[in-house]
Amino acid sequence: MQWNRRELLKAGIGVSASIFLLPAIAPADSLIRRKIPSTGESLPVIGIGTARRYATVATEADRAPLKEVLRQFVEMGGNVIDTAPSYGTAETVVGDLAAELKIRESLFMATKLGARGRDAGVQQLEQSLKRLRSPMIDLVAVHNLQDAQTQLGTLRQWKQAGRIRYVGITTSFERQHQEFEQTMKAEALDFIQVDYALDNRKADRRILPLAADRGTGVMINLPFGRGRLFTAVQGKSLPPWAGEFDCASWAQFFLKYIVSHPAVTCAVPGTAKVEYLVDNLGAARGRLPDAATRRRMERFIDGL
Repeated sequence: MQWNRRELLKAGIGVSASIFLLPAIAPADSLIRRKIPSTGESLPVIGIGTARRYATVATEADRAPLKEVLRQFVEMGGNVIDTAPSYGTAETVVGDLAAELKIRESLFMATKLGARGRDAGVQQLEQSLKRLRSPMIDLVAVHNLQDAQTQLGTLRQWKQAGRIRYVGITTSFERQHQEFEQTMKAEALDFIQVDYALDNRKADRRILPLAADRGTGVMINLPFGRGRLFTAVQGKSLPPWAGEFDCASWAQFFLKYIVSHPAVTCAVPGTAKVEYLVDNLGAARGRLPDAATRRRMERFIDGL
């Protein structure tokens, strides 16, 4: 039987009751923040990803919980929201809800460019601006290295023109890591986005150290290991020593591991429910694991 996060929460397994006793709105200044190396601008270490749950929104009933997530996200001090043209309705949903809630100025909007050829790239960027209902996008990254050299050229032109603020590249596949590393060495990038999780630590071998060396911001996708981590801990309680770094749930255990890496700027777990939002943002509060505790967390997960 494969368990997901919803089932773990419903069963109350490994989740401290304290996260459900938190006020709906916690102090905005309590979130841990990291600086973007290229500018010094700081971001909260936990954001929101919009793949899947934001990708098939067709009715007001679909939109309502997402609107409440975004409303509380900003009120709780969050601002990084990551999307992409390939995520179905996600860009449109984010843009529409941000406009309705009047929170665009409070958001750090990140999207991706996944086209081939200069003209197709420009057309996709213009479409993203319309969908996000914004004259400027904070970060645009070449999606999974698609036609990277051509699209990075366009993105730099747009950055110079003030239509985007930061430029980057993304991957969510280990098979691309070698090419990804080569692109990082060859290009001046503000950000990378890469897959990294407690059960998927391959990016820590070369990509994360390289980002630190080159002064590149790091956004993490798939922080729950494509759901495998929740399955691995099914039926298990948090180890008692998790309290040493203010960890109250398995989601926080997984996220605190990621954002405690010194090269990581932020992680963007998919978040479509307020209960998950409160839980995830708990990972951006309190203490983080030190290097020795990170190794202990790795041994714990590897031993399951």
